Amino acid sequence: MLIWFVAFYLLASIGIGLYAATRVHNAKDFAIAGRHLPTPVVMATVFATWFGAEAIFGVSATFVKEGLGGVVADPFGSSLCLIIAGFFFATKLYRLNIITLGDYYRMRYNRTVEVLTTLAIVISYLGWVSAQIKALGLILNFVTDGALSEEAGMVLGAAIVLTYTTFGGMLSVAVLDFVQMGIIIAGLLYIAAIVSGQTGGVMPVIEHAAAAGKLDFFPPADPWLWLTFLGAWITMMLGSIPQQDVFQRITSAKSPKVAITGSLLGGSIYFVFCFVPMFIAYSATLIDPELFNRLIAEDSQRVLPTLVMQHTPLFAQVIFFGAVISAIMSCSAATLLAPSVSFAENIVRGFFPGMGDHAFLRTMRVTILCFAGCVLAYALNSEMSIFHMVESAYKITLAGAFVPLFAGAFWKRATTQGALAAIFGGICSWLLVETLIGEASPVPPQLIGLGVSMLGMFAGSLLPQWIGQRSPHPDPHAALHHLAAAETHHAGMPPHQH
Repeated sequence: MLIWFVAFYLLASIGIGLYAATRVHNAKDFAIAGRHLPTPVVMATVFATWFGAEAIFGVSATFVKEGLGGVVADPFGSSLCLIIAGFFFATKLYRLNIITLGDYYRMRYNRTVEVLTTLAIVISYLGWVSAQIKALGLILNFVTDGALSEEAGMVLGAAIVLTYTTFGGMLSVAVLDFVQMGIIIAGLLYIAAIVSGQTGGVMPVIEHAAAAGKLDFFPPADPWLWLTFLGAWITMMLGSIPQQDVFQRITSAKSPKVAITGSLLGGSIYFVFCFVPMFIAYSATLIDPELFNRLIAEDSQRVLPTLVMQHTPLFAQVIFFGAVISAIMSCSAATLLAPSVSFAENIVRGFFPGMGDHAFLRTMRVTILCFAGCVLAYALNSEMSIFHMVESAYKITLAGAFVPLFAGAFWKRATTQGALAAIFGGICSWLLVETLIGEASPVPPQLIGLGVSMLGMFAGSLLPQWIGQRSPHPDPHAALHHLAAAETHHAGMPPHQH
């Protein structure tokens, strides 16, 4: 029954996604859902940004092993990222009427900065999307009781997500997020209620976790431990802001007000709800200490699905795996779409400036197919856990893309030279420390990259101005709005008039 339900659910998801695809008529519909999503849908899709394999398996497994201090990156850093990004994108970028972050880098700086930052953003998605595909393989392996291997499950899961994402783009993603959000919340709350009945309530679990030191959030008074703690927090909180999927979900809103409201609600609900899978997973250590302590030592990612399979009735298993598949598919679809749209818009289109809208739409779909192949190959060959796949994904964007994005928006004196110095300085220093020292570095390598990137932005922007006694444009964002209007007009003209 469980296998048949999961098969039915997967087919229903494909059907909903393909139905939404019938509303896709142009590249803007495909990339940012035509910018007409209402608040409830924006809230659901922002919530689904992070609530996937990482939140259900990665965060819960890490909490069981390391406690609250181990999950500072997610949900603490990631939920703050959604809230900060909502304000930033709605107030600074929404009215530019662009479809990717790379467009902003080009308009604020130049084509070179656009290409470099886009490549950094696309590379960062490799680990994140692979984590979702790896989790789908894990779930399908559990549901079929091993009849379907994890590797075969990854291939099947990737094919399903690829099907409706390739046809429907962001519109299919948003519609499915809205439908699946209710399933996710209701399903996991139902499982939590069943589990709490087996532990004697919620308080015994909380008291046991507190006695075991799992609720200690801040590290001891050691500066090096604090640097590691802050490094994990900042990597997710700031390194995730220059991400195309976050940008797409927020700027798909029908107005800046809806974008801010949806991101605030989605980020807040995400933060609160992440504690539900943590509670369920930790309850396992009270229900069957011997089994689950052994699982924690071997593969903590299996604690949650094993608990559901062995200690809940069949109906609860159906609800749980339906909710989990909903979460992972919602998350993986958008994160597969985002880098593909960025690469097509900011890399490929630059070589074919006369490309029409329908040709560009085909290009985005072909790019999704290619990127999905790369993701699947990485997921099949990676030995990293789901949590560490995600945690390491945003180091490159923190070191190379964050400073040019925020300096360009909030510092009028930021220049192209500063942006290039920030990108090269940040990424090169991060890679150097990561390669030569790695985990032995007392300061997290990505924090060193962020610091060098900031220095590069200031030095690269100010030194040429001081030497040449030049002043930058007094209001770069006013110029950006004029440029955005010009590009929109240019895009709407026949090719012979360009």
